[in-house]
Amino acid sequence: MVGSANLDIVVPVERLPGPGETVLGGARREFWGGKGANQALAAARAGGRVRFVCFTGSDPAGAACRKRLAAEGIERKGLLAAEGPTGTALIVVNARGGNQIAVAPGANALLTPARPRGRLPLLDFGRAVLAQLEVPLATVREAFRRAKRRGAITILNPAPVPSPAPEELLALTDVLVPNESEAAALLGRKAALRPGELHRAARRLRERGPRAVVVTAGERGAIYSSGAESGWAEPPAGVRVVDTTGAGDAFCGALALRLAEGAGLADAARFAVAAASLSVGKAGAQEGLPRRGEILRALRRVSLRPIRAG
Repeated sequence: MVGSANLDIVVPVERLPGPGETVLGGARREFWGGKGANQALAAARAGGRVRFVCFTGSDPAGAACRKRLAAEGIERKGLLAAEGPTGTALIVVNARGGNQIAVAPGANALLTPARPRGRLPLLDFGRAVLAQLEVPLATVREAFRRAKRRGAITILNPAPVPSPAPEELLALTDVLVPNESEAAALLGRKAALRPGELHRAARRLRERGPRAVVVTAGERGAIYSSGAESGWAEPPAGVRVVDTTGAGDAFCGALALRLAEGAGLADAARFAVAAASLSVGKAGAQEGLPRRGEILRALRRVSLRPIRAG
């Protein structure tokens, strides 16, 4: 995996603020985050052997982040340090678990192909490579090119979506995993996609290069689409939601792990929905990431609803 590692600063609020509005909140808390670190940890806890290539800062937060990820079983050799601050995310979470997030990239912005001189072979690892877009696009392209050369699966979570859309990167992507808003942005839509539009949107995104698309849809689960199979993976009823921060990352990490293990798209999506449904039960992006045994137990209550392939 290649991606970002952050310190998350979280403030709980009764409701999310509107444009230009100030809302008073509760006690400030700090958690570990960054979409890359979250997804790497999600895959590791789900049972994978994970190398995560990232830059954290030379500050105490960076040292603590590297120590934590290594303690979780992630290979130390990809956990790189750079001069400057570790990336920071500012997050407000409402009483229903919804959130708004702003990120200061910090050391993440330094993860360019030229920066870790002599260390590009660190990217040559694993049967699947998962990346996001909180680090420079050039690094993700390089990681995917190297993955393609050795026959690994490339999985892209296009968050945040750049403008213009990264067409060259989409062409290098085997499995694209946006949420509803990201899928709309990639298609040039300003309005959110309606539930009935998701399958058609997934098919249109496949025309841009990916051989499969999985669109996450919050409490409704995820829609998956490839030339061979399409359908919904639906979470169990009655999921207790504390904080949705990191739910999409739990999904992506679990999906990548199962695809690397050789699972089909539907089975991988079902496994990922089970992981995401468990992740929302605790505050913080990483605190709720489940382990494999928990996911397998929850998997029994995740259903698949096939739809017409194509």
